Amino acid sequence: MENWYALRSKTNKEDVVWHHAQARGFETFYPRIRVRPVNPRARKVKPYFPGYLFVYADLVEVGTSVFDRMPDATGLVSFGGVPAAIDDVLIATLRRRVETLADGYGEMYPQLKTGDPVTIESGPLAGYKAIFDMRLPGRDRVRVLLQMLSSRSVPVELGIAQIKPQGNRWTEPRALGQHTPGI
Repeated sequence: MENWYALRSKTNKEDVVWHHAQARGFETFYPRIRVRPVNPRARKVKPYFPGYLFVYADLVEVGTSVFDRMPDATGLVSFGGVPAAIDDVLIATLRRRVETLADGYGEMYPQLKTGDPVTIESGPLAGYKAIFDMRLPGRDRVRVLLQMLSSRSVPVELGIAQIKPQGNRWTEPRALGQHTPGI
């Protein structure tokens, strides 16, 4: 019977073990997240569970020795010598969680282009509509343009998490003096 199992790797060898498991035909789940290291030359993608990845296998058919002898692997996580099976629901939950984290750690809204309409979701300008201008260097900063009553656009710098792209293009941004709370 096939189940998910946690496969341990040697320190910083998760990628190697992942490639070996895939080369042997095993379905794998190797959750990674994008990070922003202080050192620009450091790895930008790191394992969500350092030292572990998940494999889907029928241990009756393949045995455990294939994982014990895999280069840079230290075997399956076991309790009392019995490999611990992981429920499919837990793996599905982990997949969703890692995808959610990827949105927060990775580049949010990579599809945004200059001129795209956005809504400000949080902060003192929450609820206002604006036009996306550009991404700014640094940690997830953007510049959007708010239209003032005098039809003059004012650039505002925000965190990328404070905005949300509009589904459809809109032609008239809400002017600052025309804000209706809750919209």
